[in-house]
Amino acid sequence: MTKTQTLKKVGGSVATVLPKAMLDRFNLGAGDKIQVIETAEGLLITPFDPDFADAMAAYERGAKKFRNALRKLAQ
Repeated sequence: MTKTQTLKKVGGSVATVLPKAMLDRFNLGAGDKIQVIETAEGLLITPFDPDFADAMAAYERGAKKFRNALRKLAQ
């Protein structure tokens, strides 16, 4: 979905309002954190958190290595 947004001055900052359909599709709401990444094509706004992704990758490596111990702990 492509949507043209207007930037508005809010105090000393500039903001825009995201449409409810977009917020619902990405499960976003007031107070949620998003990442704004500068790319060659422009700005990328995403709920993706690279730190969380790194932590999950480390968990997956550990879960494979200690699968039996984790299974025992779960009992």
